[in-house]
This record gives sequence, C-alpha cells and structure tokens, in this order.
Amino acid sequence: MPPSTEYAVCDDDDDNIVKHSREYIEANRRVLVRSIKDPIHDYIPVHMLLSKFIDTRQFQRLRDVKQLGTSSYVWPGASHSRFEHSLGVAYLSRLIATRLQRDQPELCITDRDVDCVEIAGLCHDLGHGPWSHVWDGMFIPRALPGKKWRHEQGSEMMFDFMISEYEIPISEEDQQFIKALIAGDPSKCSSDEKEFLFDIVANKRNGLDVDKFDYIQRDSQMIGEPIRIDLTRIINSARVIGEQICYDIKDANQLYEICATRFKLHKMIYNHKAARSIEYMLIDALLAAEPHLHIVGRVFDPEKFVFLNDNIMNEIESSIEPELKASRSIIRRIRDRDIYKCVDYKVIDWQFKDLFRTHVTSRKIFDEVKRYALTDPFPASFPELVEDDIIVDLSTMHYGMKEQNPLKYVKFYSKRDPTSCRSAEKGDYSNLQPELFAEILLRIYTKKPDYWGRVQAGYRRILENLNTTISTGEYIGVTAITPPTTEPPSTPPALSQTLEGEGSCGTSAKVRRGSLTPFSNNSFTTVPPTYPMSPTRGGRKRSRDRSGESPVRKRKH
Repeated sequence: MPPSTEYAVCDDDDDNIVKHSREYIEANRRVLVRSIKDPIHDYIPVHMLLSKFIDTRQFQRLRDVKQLGTSSYVWPGASHSRFEHSLGVAYLSRLIATRLQRDQPELCITDRDVDCVEIAGLCHDLGHGPWSHVWDGMFIPRALPGKKWRHEQGSEMMFDFMISEYEIPISEEDQQFIKALIAGDPSKCSSDEKEFLFDIVANKRNGLDVDKFDYIQRDSQMIGEPIRIDLTRIINSARVIGEQICYDIKDANQLYEICATRFKLHKMIYNHKAARSIEYMLIDALLAAEPHLHIVGRVFDPEKFVFLNDNIMNEIESSIEPELKASRSIIRRIRDRDIYKCVDYKVIDWQFKDLFRTHVTSRKIFDEVKRYALTDPFPASFPELVEDDIIVDLSTMHYGMKEQNPLKYVKFYSKRDPTSCRSAEKGDYSNLQPELFAEILLRIYTKKPDYWGRVQAGYRRILENLNTTISTGEYIGVTAITPPTTEPPSTPPALSQTLEGEGSCGTSAKVRRGSLTPFSNNSFTTVPPTYPMSPTRGGRKRSRDRSGESPVRKRKH
C-alpha cells in the first residue's frame, strides 16, 4: 500500500474518532456533569462540553493567578483568582445567550452558538500572566520595549494549545469563532456569525459585557464592600435590535451606575497606592531576574506559559543563586512591608494627561533633586540616588469609554416600540453627570525613603514650571489637548477664564484656567525637603535594606 494511502486511512480513523466523540457530546450536551458553588452566582451548572475545557491544565493554571494582582496585600480577602472569575463569566454568558434564544426565536440562535459563547466566557482570561494586569500592562512593556503583547493574544495561544493537547472535539470553524468572541472582533471569523453575539463576552461597542458584570460584583465582595447588580433585570432587559444588544430605557440608570461603579473600583481598589507600590516592586524583581530566568520569553511558548503564574515570586524567593540576589532583596522588602513610598499625588484633569506625561518624568524630577543638592548636599549616610529610584505613576480612571459617556454608545428601546432603538439623551435618564468621564491620578514614588522630601520638592519644582507654561500660553496649540464634552458641567466652574486651543477633533477646545487645582501642590502631603521617611516606618531595617538582603541561606545536603 502506498504511503499516501496509508496516511489517508489513518486520517479517516482519526476523523471517525473525532466524529464519534462529537456525536457523543452532542447527544449528551445537556447532561449535568457537576455543579460548582460560587459565592456570587450560587450554583454554576457544568455540562459535559464545558467540563472538557475546565478539566485541563491550561484552565486550572488560572487558580494560581490572582484576579486583583497585589490587592490582597491591602485587602487580605481579595485573594480570589482568575479561575472563579472565568467560571462566573461562562455562567453569565450562557445565561444571556439562552435568554435571547428563548425570547427572540427569530434570531435563530442555535445551541452551537450558545456553547461557543459560554466557552469564550470561560476561556477569555487564559492568557493572563502573573498578577493579572501587572504582567501585560507593566512588565511586558518594560521587558519587551516596543513590542505589543496583550493577554488576549495569550488567551488565543493557550486556547489552541488546550484544543490540541486534549483533542477536544470541536470544529476548526467553532475554534475560530470562540477566539473571535474572546477578542470581541467579528472580523476574525466567518462573516456568517451573528454580530450581536460579540456584545456578550468582550463588548468593544460600549463595554457592557458579562466580564464586567461578574468582576464588579466579585471584586467588591472579596474586599468586604459588596456591590450588587440586579443581573436578572438587566439580562431580562437585553434585546437584540439591529445586530446589537439593546436595553429597556427604564434600565438606563442601572447601566449608568454599572459604569460609575467601574470608575469607583478603579479609584478605590485597582489603583490603591500601596498595591501600586508593590506592583512596581514586583516588576523590578522580575526585571532583575530576567537575565537569569528568561521569564518574558515564556509568553510565546505555551508549554512554558502553562507553568507561569504568581508562584514565580516563590521561585525567586527560595532560590540561592547569586544572580537572583537583587530580586530576592526586593521581595524581602515586600514581605517586611518596606515598600516604595508615595511622596506626593494629585488628580489631573483629563485634558492635561499628555502635558504631564511629557513634562513630569523621572528624569526631570531627578535633575531637580540633584540641582537642590548643590545648595543642600545629601547626608553622607544616604545611599546614592539614581533616576530609576523615582517613579512617576499616571493611572487612567474612567467610566469605561475614556472621557466619553459610555451610555452614548448604548442603544435603548421602550416597551411601546420594542423593535426600534436609539441613543438616550441626558434628560432621558439623568441630568446630573460629570463634565468628563475620565481623570488621571498622578503619584510620585521613591524607592529610597531617605529622599522622600527631596523627591517631593523636585516634583513640585516641575509643577511650578508647568504653571508658568500655562500662564504664558506656551501650551496652547498642543494637539494632545482633548476637548471636554460640550454638555454643561454638573457644577459651575470657579472662574470663567478659559484658554482657547485646537482640540484633537478639530474643534476649539476650552481648557479651564479658573482653578489651578491640577497644578497646585497637595497640602495634605506637604513635608519639608529634609523629611527622611514614612512616619509609620521609622528607621526599622534600614541598615539591612542597604546591605541588600539578609544572610544567604545555605541549603542542607
């Protein structure tokens, strides 16, 4: 028998195995394999097909990736993982898909569609690295400058790896469809797929998706400040009109509150100053270990990525290699709560974000500190200060669509005409809205607390220069200015003076100058330039910190 014929026979056998497996799962797709007790959604039913994805090492890896990264150092209860969040997203994905299937039969939603949406919800976070967004949002840009990599890419890679390794019986078409649902991008699959299904897991249209519905409740619950969303009402309100999911106008206020809650969580939890400090410390520890452990390359190799999780911290900490001494020292500081210190902070108006990114930098603050030292030298006992010891942290916080009102991108219907939809105006649900739906939180950190006051003084000298830039009109004409919304503010401005400039949309942007709040000093954080360190820290362990780490442990033989 020719080799080609023999190969064809093997192919047929494999096809039959897959066909029979698929037929078996198809016949038993509704068989309940088990139920998982969840603190948010109560019992989550797991059917046969879904269990094929759950019971894999690619998905089980998520047990060791914290949902909120370093937040558990501030809220000990916030130690939940991407594992339970993904189960919740899968549950809500099926819930809304089956509801639309039942109540709108004209949409022709098939059981296959429902399964694919549920699997996409389950697998949407497969690509998250250690400490979730710390990995792709902070470590990757530093470790691979100029290279873009997002956890969604990792999710696609791990999903393909899962299908291949476990020979999960789904078609290539379904596989592409699920990956497109994870990305929220209909262009990545067949044009025959239903466009509105892409609004369920990763809604790029307005951000209202089941991912957000789950994490808002789960994250707030785990820190002890539960925020409840009436999901039953919202899901029952959802209706497909014109290839997108729309909602009853009566529920506009609830949807607005979800967006406002997202902002609240970023303000209260995700950007907590201590959690952010520890994030920067972890990044420094990983970067110091990178030449020896070659961590970053694992994101491109699914066989290695499947073992990459938060336990990388323990791997470094328990090592004895001299190449990892610097990393161990940083992790020891985290353990001892000797974290990087926030010397100053300020909330910045959205339209000034690019101005601050350009002018408030570690290098410029460092230069000001060195200039100050010419007239007031550092004490001889101080460790040397370098530019890398100063961190400028600019955190973006918004309602979900940057400076825009997310509800501007949501369509609504009324019970009197449930077949047509339109956008809601302010007066349709509320007139009490912010002028802009985003702001920037600026924080300045120092890795060496001995320089607390001097770093703050250097930063504030830059603020003085920015005030001069604005008052002389030098900032006018910078295209990075984002024009504020033309809707009236909820409160009147302090003064009527404005600066006229050309906005990024080609319209005249008015930047308020009446209040100098973005460019004034924070009176609550002011310390003298000679201020040495945190009042809650004192001089504890300072000598040990300067030596690098505690004595090297000897391994017993």
